[in-house]
Amino acid sequence: FQIWRLITNFLFFGPLGFSFFFNMIFLYRYCRMLEEGSFRGRTADFVFMFLFGGFLMTLFGLFASLFFLGQAFTIMLVYVWSRRNPYIRMNFFGLLNFQAPFLPWVLMGFSLLLGNSIIIDLLGIAVGHIYYFLEDVFPNQPGGKKLLLTPGFLKMVFDTPEEDPNYNTLPEDRPENQPRDQDQNQQQRPQ
Repeated sequence: FQIWRLITNFLFFGPLGFSFFFNMIFLYRYCRMLEEGSFRGRTADFVFMFLFGGFLMTLFGLFASLFFLGQAFTIMLVYVWSRRNPYIRMNFFGLLNFQAPFLPWVLMGFSLLLGNSIIIDLLGIAVGHIYYFLEDVFPNQPGGKKLLLTPGFLKMVFDTPEEDPNYNTLPEDRPENQPRDQDQNQQQRPQ
């Protein structure tokens, strides 16, 4: 009944070292670019992507006996970003030039060079591809429909509510009743 392990397994990136810092930089960079890019103004959808990816990684990780999924989570974010930005040219340490969709595969090769297992990277790529396919590809196919719907409670918690066009503010809160600056405020006071 150690339920916290369902979340903390995504927070471990291995011992301090080059691989750890590399994962931290990629997690920060691509999470930020996704949030500011394709998920701008859609925080609930962004959180739902985390929950959906985390659920699938945990499920697949049980079958593959993977207990720490932080690196797989990072690769999933990189995969989704790279597929949504297919025309961006990338440069890897000044050695390789390639299009963005190849970035997860280049990172997997780099991980292999560092001596890490590529199973974790393959898990992140697989989950990222499942999310990308269900969110971006399948709904645009003939007869396809959107299968990943963000639950209403997430939208209620994370997204700002739309303003009601029929809402009338109180008279004292209307801008025309507010003093424009300090001089007007002093003129209205009796001396």
